[in-house]
Amino acid sequence: MSQTNSSLLEEVVQWSQETCRQQLKSVLPKLVSLHHESDSWDDHIRVLKTITDMFLPHIGLLELEDECFSKILPKAVTMFNSMMKELMDQVGGLSSQNTEACALLRNILQAMMQIIDALSACVRHVGSFEEAPDVHIIRSLPICILKILLETFQHCKDSEEVYCGRLSLVADLLQGLFKEAYSLQKGLLEVLDRISLDGNASEEEVSDIVTVIHSLLDICSVISNLDIALHANTLKFLIKQSLKYRSLVEEHLHHSDISNSLCDNLLASFHSCLELSEQIKRDGLQESTQSPEYKLFQKTAKMCRFFANTLVHYIKEFKFFLTKFCRNFHQLYLQITSKFPPSLCAPELPAALSGELNAAALVPMDAFLLQLMPLRPFAEVVLQPDLQLDPDHELPQCLLLVNVLGQLARQPEEVLQLWHSGCQFSEETPRLPLYQAIFIHFRRCYTERRVPVRLPGVMLKGQAQVHVSLHHHVCVQLCASVAVLPSEYFPMLERCLVDTVMEVDTQTALLGIDVWCFTARYGSAELCLHHVLLVANLLKVCTSECYQLLHMGLLLKRLVFLMTPNHQMDLVAHFPPSEVENLGVWNHVLLKALSQDARQRVETNITDLTQKVVTEWQKGGYKLGQVDKVNMALLSLLLVVRGHSSPEERCLLSAVRMVTQMWSRMSPDQLQTHPVLQYTVQLLLSLTAVLVKNIEPHIICQALLCLDAVVSQKCADQLLLAALEFLSSLGKIFVPPDSQSQILPRLSQLFGVLLADNSWLLHQHTLEAFSHFAENTNHEEVISQSLCVEETKNKVVNYLSKTVSTQEDVESRLQRLKQETQVLHQHNKKLEGRETESNQCAAETEVITDSEPCHKKARQETTTEDECSRYVQTAESALRALQAVMESKDNTTAPPPQWLEPRLQELQTLITQISSAKPTT
Repeated sequence: MSQTNSSLLEEVVQWSQETCRQQLKSVLPKLVSLHHESDSWDDHIRVLKTITDMFLPHIGLLELEDECFSKILPKAVTMFNSMMKELMDQVGGLSSQNTEACALLRNILQAMMQIIDALSACVRHVGSFEEAPDVHIIRSLPICILKILLETFQHCKDSEEVYCGRLSLVADLLQGLFKEAYSLQKGLLEVLDRISLDGNASEEEVSDIVTVIHSLLDICSVISNLDIALHANTLKFLIKQSLKYRSLVEEHLHHSDISNSLCDNLLASFHSCLELSEQIKRDGLQESTQSPEYKLFQKTAKMCRFFANTLVHYIKEFKFFLTKFCRNFHQLYLQITSKFPPSLCAPELPAALSGELNAAALVPMDAFLLQLMPLRPFAEVVLQPDLQLDPDHELPQCLLLVNVLGQLARQPEEVLQLWHSGCQFSEETPRLPLYQAIFIHFRRCYTERRVPVRLPGVMLKGQAQVHVSLHHHVCVQLCASVAVLPSEYFPMLERCLVDTVMEVDTQTALLGIDVWCFTARYGSAELCLHHVLLVANLLKVCTSECYQLLHMGLLLKRLVFLMTPNHQMDLVAHFPPSEVENLGVWNHVLLKALSQDARQRVETNITDLTQKVVTEWQKGGYKLGQVDKVNMALLSLLLVVRGHSSPEERCLLSAVRMVTQMWSRMSPDQLQTHPVLQYTVQLLLSLTAVLVKNIEPHIICQALLCLDAVVSQKCADQLLLAALEFLSSLGKIFVPPDSQSQILPRLSQLFGVLLADNSWLLHQHTLEAFSHFAENTNHEEVISQSLCVEETKNKVVNYLSKTVSTQEDVESRLQRLKQETQVLHQHNKKLEGRETESNQCAAETEVITDSEPCHKKARQETTTEDECSRYVQTAESALRALQAVMESKDNTTAPPPQWLEPRLQELQTLITQISSAKPTT
């Protein structure tokens, strides 16, 4: 600095405030010029401080930008940047021994603090005016200050890396630098908060506000891990300014950067909460709410909640500028929800920590989802047909779809159309209907359905909330949505249900069946009839044994329960059970679901038809080509006899006669030569198990001879299970002495062989059948002779005592289930690859419903009369059963129990009290 300039500066610093005010117009330009011409940092700072301390207080608000800020602040930024560069160049020589380098660096940091102090004076002066400043009046101030703040915070953040273990030599100055910058930013934001722009703002003013917002965003990215409070306040102000000038800046903002920053900060704070909570659990500090770790967790959770709520608010205000980022939002939702129960990868946390984290991150996700639902790009991402997800995200995806379903009832028509209708035109981005997507992703939750995971259930009628399975939760939500579904979406729903019931995955098909049954029950009786006839037609054309046939049969079995008696008679008329081609339908109907008239007609027709088929087979010379027809008739007869606890005399006699006739034609040699007869034997074994008390001993002996061949040939599991059912039923009868030598040894041998089988499934069923036999039989020698092998005896004892040999830990079980999931997935893919008649008939079937469904039938409330009738029938059945026991020929010589007569007298007294009771008012 020249001697003249130095003299001017020394003279000025001696002036009073009044002199400075008087000489402002003449001296300030000279000082500004001196500020630009100075060669050293010290001279720059002396001039800058002189201007801000002595002359700035006398400059009016309208003259600030033109006379001061625009002339001194850019130079201050340049000077600050040169100091920062010199600092980075010299930091390598910093050490406790190199006092010169240490002094240099400390001087630079002190000089930087002086610049920040001068800028703070500028901010204070602007804030001292009562009137709010316009943007153009102070436009250089925020832009220059934000540049310096960004450099300062970045240096403080990188200090450990920059100073490489020598941080202690300058730590006090760095701390002071940070505090000064913190205070400067706080003052600047207060000034900016007072500024207002109206709709007539110039492009330059709008550009300045946008620059401020983006600069604050840059600062947020630096301070995110530096200071929680500063980060929160900066981001809060950024969003506030974006909303304050929304109409002016929304087309100029970098929405991608802002939304990504919010998402990244939310995830970072969320993961920090998880790490802290696991550390607290590991260290056993969950009860110590005053520990530093617990307080840090609470502070981090508070930030997590702040970021989540801020993101929701930002999406709400700028959603139509954020459509390109819906894929990111989708991933964010999955990443957060995957870390909460019931997800299998969710950490186990103490209740208090889990509750705080739930409130901080999971609860805002509902509002987050609600804001995204109206956006078509979000629906296209979530509902895309070939969506590939991380296995840990399959359950969150399923629950996301279910949550959407629960929110749709309160959405406008265009949102319903978006989610329910799927892709309508080829030029659209492919999009599944919501119902179909739910079923698809439910199917992919293989492991979660087998653990099973648990979700909070719905609180009903004041009852406490309980946890329910994933199947239960999804089913309830689906049925609730069907109850409020507009009529125009029912064709879509029915197509989804047909596709789901035809699914290879049985549990997914069961979910579809549950929803289908609710739809039929909730709708009109005519709609239920329509569904039953549709399913019955599908069953009739699907003649081959396949998983579709099993699923459709189960659906029909349940739908028949929902039909009115008249409509059941219509079903009988449409598919007369007197015709063989209709037995494929009736084989899937539980006869107890039918009204008395319909049931009697079906039983009579099936019994007569079976007798006719068996007789024709006999007269035709027992040709193997007719065995399939015979088997179909026998299966129907089995359903008839199983439908009665005590079959009617006519039905019973006819069934016994046919079973006797069929067993007389079976022999072990035939089973080996003609495998087609194995299914016939399976049906005969099941029929005999039901009718065993009416079967002659020589027929039982014939059946046991065939069983020897069945067991030795290692036949299909279904046949062996039928054999176990038959063997178990033999415990109910007493074998006459003259037949015991033929039956009992063979019975012991068969049990012994089956109990030693290595197949875990067959072994378990054998244990169950043997225990049932042992509980009922009078021939105890069969039990001991079946357990000659010590290992077999131990297995039976362990089963009866419910002893668990090995206990699998949770983690091992989970890993095993995940491995089994891959095997099951491959098996299902193989099944789906097989083209069957059932696949073809399902693909060709069109589900047709009226555009306007019939009126829903009224809910049938249980009346007092109905309840009384039900209880009386139960009591009457029990008393008649007791009477039958007392009159049985087996009990004629044995006296009744001594306690029986007093108990009967007590019942008589109770009946008298009920008869004389008066209803309460």
